[in-house]
Amino acid sequence: MSMDRPLKKKRLTLRNALRFGLPVLFVAAVAYLLVFQSHATTLRVQEEHLTVAAVRRGPFQEFIPVIGSVQPINTMYLNAEEGGRVEHLYLKAGAFVRAGEPILKLTNTDLLLDIMYREAEFFQQNNNLRTAQLSLEQYRFELDQQLADVEHELERARREYRNQSALYGEKLVSKDTFDAARETFEYAEKKRALTMETRQRELAFRDQQIAQLEESVTRIRENLAVVRQKLDNLVIRAPVTGQLTSLQAELGQSKTPGEQLGQIDILDGFKVRAPIDEHYIARIGTGLRGTFELAGVSYELRVKQVFPEVRDGRFEVDLEFGGQEPGGIRRGQSLHIRLELGDVGEALLLPTGGFFQKTGGNWIYLVEPGGRSAVRHPIRLGRQNPEYYEVVDGLRPGDRVVTSSYDNYGDMDRLVFQ
Repeated sequence: MSMDRPLKKKRLTLRNALRFGLPVLFVAAVAYLLVFQSHATTLRVQEEHLTVAAVRRGPFQEFIPVIGSVQPINTMYLNAEEGGRVEHLYLKAGAFVRAGEPILKLTNTDLLLDIMYREAEFFQQNNNLRTAQLSLEQYRFELDQQLADVEHELERARREYRNQSALYGEKLVSKDTFDAARETFEYAEKKRALTMETRQRELAFRDQQIAQLEESVTRIRENLAVVRQKLDNLVIRAPVTGQLTSLQAELGQSKTPGEQLGQIDILDGFKVRAPIDEHYIARIGTGLRGTFELAGVSYELRVKQVFPEVRDGRFEVDLEFGGQEPGGIRRGQSLHIRLELGDVGEALLLPTGGFFQKTGGNWIYLVEPGGRSAVRHPIRLGRQNPEYYEVVDGLRPGDRVVTSSYDNYGDMDRLVFQ
């Protein structure tokens, strides 16, 4: 008779747990890495939120859009040559003016007092000149009278000397009488010579004084004319015919010398001034072509002048119309200009989009065959315009890429469309 023996239950030991559990844990870890790690670089996105564009080959021209402002081709600025207070306004901004027409008047009390002082100085010096001239004439008359008396005495002494010489030769007069007549004659001659020399020296001195007075009067007269011209400059007149487009002056307002008071636009034609980002300063030169449309008609512009000074990250250029100016344009009107930086050429074109802000043009999401996903793909871009990038390397005609913004995609390697 057989008896059943109870089986001894095997206990789970640490050794057995390690023996059978480690392989299971290894398989689970591998499965986790295969499943979850592969999904770490994949992102599911809504297809309606994407913009997908095709790469194609076509004509490409590099250009930049700029906004220009219409300005008169020539502008004349009004400046205060002399300082003063605004006393009268003859015209208002916007009025049409003719050359020489008064625009405003300034008053300057200091200038008026200066003119009064210089006028008084001129009258005084002019009177001094006239007094000196009259004195010279009187003195000349006195000298002429003195000279006449001396010459009369000389003639009498000469006649007496001749008579005494004749009588002395005939022994009719003594030698003392003859010597006395001779000495009187010689003295009269010396006196006449001295009188002539004195007369010439005195007249030369008086003439020099009068010449100095005349020079002083002339200088004061010229200075007075300059000051009076300053007084005339207090009336600001239009230097040219045109439109007074601005006037910075109010009644009672004080203006300093050289201060700008306004401007006059010469309405012979117009130009366009446009600010451009400093990034393009090395590529902008005279002669570049620009186009714009107005009322459905296309017009051409050419860069005439480049102002290299950069302010707030921008520099300015002046453009002139290449042909006939559009009718009806006005000063200050804005024009949207397409400024061409190069000629038209064949290129591989990629439409512009928000992806560039994230990638800098170094990579892009390339749509995979089937069109349900896109992978990160390196590219290299060249020139650009507001519509297209020039593809240098990394893409082929017909490739489809995601061009919308990548801001929400992080560093994902693959996008799956839903």
